[in-house]
Amino acid sequence: MNFKFLLTLLVALLCTQFIRAQEGMPVYSDYLVDNYYLIHPSMAGAANCAKIRLTARQQWFGQDDAPKLLTMSVNSRLGESQSAIGGIVYADKNGYHSQKGAYVTYAHHLMFSRSVTDLNMLSFGLSAGFVQYQLDESDFLNDTPVRDPIIGGIVQSEINFNMDFGFSYHYLDFYMHGTVKNLLENSGVNNDLQITSNLRRYLFSAGYVFNKFGSSLSYEPSVLFQYKEATKESIIDVNAKVYKDMAFGTIWGGLSYRHSLDGAEYLTNSGAIDSQKLNQITPIVGVNYKNFLFAYNYTYQTNSVVYTNSGFHQLTLGYNFNCTRERYECYCPAVN
Repeated sequence: MNFKFLLTLLVALLCTQFIRAQEGMPVYSDYLVDNYYLIHPSMAGAANCAKIRLTARQQWFGQDDAPKLLTMSVNSRLGESQSAIGGIVYADKNGYHSQKGAYVTYAHHLMFSRSVTDLNMLSFGLSAGFVQYQLDESDFLNDTPVRDPIIGGIVQSEINFNMDFGFSYHYLDFYMHGTVKNLLENSGVNNDLQITSNLRRYLFSAGYVFNKFGSSLSYEPSVLFQYKEATKESIIDVNAKVYKDMAFGTIWGGLSYRHSLDGAEYLTNSGAIDSQKLNQITPIVGVNYKNFLFAYNYTYQTNSVVYTNSGFHQLTLGYNFNCTRERYECYCPAVN
């Protein structure tokens, strides 16, 4: 039994056990590209325009079967009501693993403003949808005469239903969001492994936009905190963005720093056990031209032990339609 076969068999066993450990749509830095609805269902219809956003993310250029993600989201108010709807479809592929998902969202916005100019809004949102997980085992056997009953040599597939729930609060230039993703446990999937049945993730974000009266520049610091219930992992994003108003729209840029509060252990060349925490830096640039949005971000992992030095590229295209006039006297890009 040669080394190649042993390695293939090991990969197959691991992949079969953890095919359903994927956690739905990954949380990257795309929410910073005027796309908070992608992670917070309560942001559906929160803005004065209906929005379409397309994102494409490619990791590790030059590597075979490198991870890539495609998403499309749309959300809008229902006329002049306080209700809104939205939808998200995505496709995520990582080597032999892939997943496709579709969610629909209902959101409701409660206004506490004294007038239409003062922003004071509490929002709730609920998303429900299906995710199809797949594992392609067709290349695992490699025509070897030794077979393992756990490897079928086919494309395994499983479809799960789940829900996300969240809230948002906007007060003038301040905002905060909280969301619970993957509310339901899929007890029929790998129910012998609790860590793969409970994919619940908690997200909390907050930020403020600083703008001096009469100035064309605005500054937006923000944070995002993530907590995974089953594995007890915690991750924090610290973000900063700057906007400059132009005659045709807005140009903007920013920087995001992601840090894991929990370390991963690995074996050094000397045989000792060491650990490192995830550290990523993501610069972002974008432009709003009339009703169109174009943005690009690049994520670089600063850890010493990485798969490759090649980073992660992401492109976002957006379009705003059915816009009303700016509702509020605040510089709040996600709403006005």
